[in-house]
Amino acid sequence: MYTFDWLAKRADLAPDKVALVDGATGAEFTYAQFNERAGLFARFLQEEWRIEPGDRVAILAHNCLAYFEILYGCAKAGAILVPLNWRLAVPELTFIMNDCTPRGLIYDPAFASQVQELRSTVATAHYMALAEDAPAGVAAYEEALAAMPGPPLIMPARDGSDIWNILYTSGTTGRPKGVLQTFEMAVHNYLNIGIPIALTAADTTLNVLPFFHTGGLNLYTNPTILVGGTAIIQSTFDPAQTLQLLSERATVFFGVPAHYLFMSQHPSFEQTDLSGVRSWACGGAPMPVNILETYAQRGIIIQQGFGMTETGPTVFLIDKENAIRKGGSVGKPQISVEVRIVDRAGNDVAPGEMGELLVRGSGVTPGYWQLPDITRETIEPDGWLHSGDVARCDEDGYYYIVDRWKDMYISGGENVYPAEVENVLYAHPAVAEAAVIGIPDEKWGEIGKAIIVVKPGTEVSEREIIDFCAARLARYKLPRSVAFIDQLPRNAAGKVLKRVLRDQFTP
Repeated sequence: MYTFDWLAKRADLAPDKVALVDGATGAEFTYAQFNERAGLFARFLQEEWRIEPGDRVAILAHNCLAYFEILYGCAKAGAILVPLNWRLAVPELTFIMNDCTPRGLIYDPAFASQVQELRSTVATAHYMALAEDAPAGVAAYEEALAAMPGPPLIMPARDGSDIWNILYTSGTTGRPKGVLQTFEMAVHNYLNIGIPIALTAADTTLNVLPFFHTGGLNLYTNPTILVGGTAIIQSTFDPAQTLQLLSERATVFFGVPAHYLFMSQHPSFEQTDLSGVRSWACGGAPMPVNILETYAQRGIIIQQGFGMTETGPTVFLIDKENAIRKGGSVGKPQISVEVRIVDRAGNDVAPGEMGELLVRGSGVTPGYWQLPDITRETIEPDGWLHSGDVARCDEDGYYYIVDRWKDMYISGGENVYPAEVENVLYAHPAVAEAAVIGIPDEKWGEIGKAIIVVKPGTEVSEREIIDFCAARLARYKLPRSVAFIDQLPRNAAGKVLKRVLRDQFTP
């Protein structure tokens, strides 16, 4: 499969169409401007930094329009972009930088102090600040673009298996792993998500996920560029600003459950006109059914999906017609992917039974950066990727992601999936956020502990929570204790960090 310069083609097909919008300032770039700036950055990489094909370039920045100019500029120059998680501590960033060895680091001035520390621990040759001016020895982004002679660079035809960027996993179970992202993966993600939501050039998408996350790049900004639509870029998620942007301009939205939860709890939620948004979708974690119902009461049908960094990300998406009837389901595998559910021996399970989800298709990563052993452990020779997720399929062919293998615990010989218990907890009127972990117990091996954030202005006791669950769950699934905290620890994708909770609450 060959891939071509999509951005240059879009600039040729619709040069005056608005491509990118800054959600905070309203600044806009047309496809012609977007392509020109990305092409000038590519020329800078080649002429000033002497970047060769396959060299890595890292970026440490909040979401911004320049981020995508840099992403596409790296493609044009043959460089591999490495987006860095700005929530990480300097030692964690140092590990990633020393692992991928980038020739250059581009950074938001907000992270200047972290970069100053990094410069003493990594061997990166070049630095650039996303600013009009910069400290001595550091290139300034706008100044660099202005100094580049034209014409902007156009990417030559490349193989679809070429690496476009490397996304490091959050490292919640150990050291981060660099997941290789190819051009082919981006195309097949569009096939798996753009087609089912009928994404077209007439759409305006709103991006709230961070660009160091696969959802930030691909749900839906890259697919939007592929079809020639308009992408609004939000620097970081803010419920009030998101609601405003959804009411003013956006037609398509993707968020994680935490985004939907926080928007629904915002004082302006009920009064905000959201009728202009024709497509709502969610992924990243199981969506509590009561949140689905909260939006459904306003006529908003949220399509749940599922994907991974390793799958580009889209694997599943539920159809609108069954989103409520099959509440909790992520739908069916989309057009460019196939799946299996297997037991621990690798045998396919029967419908309704639980097992590990395996995924295969052209949207699956070729592997992990410089980790051949882990790549072989994760991806079988015939292409099946082990997801590490517990799933089941019902009699109608609809799939459910039950939980992570690592989050499941065994109490008295029975498997307990925390997501099932959390779904019950979210139905309690006083519960704003909930997470369940397994903790050691001498009698049962492990027992459940619920960690809860209470809604403002409400009160609830541990006994009330346990009794509420007892009326709705089998006894072995009941949390035996409850802890109340101000907020749940989450990563940038909105997923609750169970590892942090286990460290905090395990005796």
